[in-house]
Amino acid sequence: MTAQIEIQPPRESWPADFQNLKAALQRSLPAGSYLHHIGSTAVAGLAAKDIIDIQITVDDLSQIDETAMRLEGFELRPITKDHCPPGVDLPDAELRKLFFKSLGRSANIHVREKGRFNQRYPLLCRDFLRAHPVAAGAYAQIKQRLAEHFPTDIDAYYQIKDPVFDIIMAGANDWAELTGWKEPPAD
Repeated sequence: MTAQIEIQPPRESWPADFQNLKAALQRSLPAGSYLHHIGSTAVAGLAAKDIIDIQITVDDLSQIDETAMRLEGFELRPITKDHCPPGVDLPDAELRKLFFKSLGRSANIHVREKGRFNQRYPLLCRDFLRAHPVAAGAYAQIKQRLAEHFPTDIDAYYQIKDPVFDIIMAGANDWAELTGWKEPPAD
């Protein structure tokens, strides 16, 4: 059975849900790693799928202990690379990641290497949407319409959503340069 894509109104519980997941994750992570709440649930007031996205930043993906993650309730999935924006030529190392799903509260755990393109991308986008409520509102509307048109087709949903994110990122990169945006401290 194919899961239904549902965009939920913003929930006040999402920050606390992140904190609870963070506590479980930290028990299995290597020294020097750190976490950020990313994705739509990390942007106050933004409608989203009720899935908490967390980014773990490490120096090297090989530092992650899959068994320790499993014992804390996080299962490794076969996703090993992030989407590359059109017209951008990046070596595979800039897009590599480990991807875990929570076996409890619905969550996606993205493990990425510090300083890589894919590690910066979700943080900058999150911060840009936090600072630009009109852009966040338009993005929410796009997700809601996609869920209406493709309620059970996750591939079609992301085939459109990913390029929309790339458009947002063009503005986010300009905003980062104008404001001197830097990677924020861990959440």
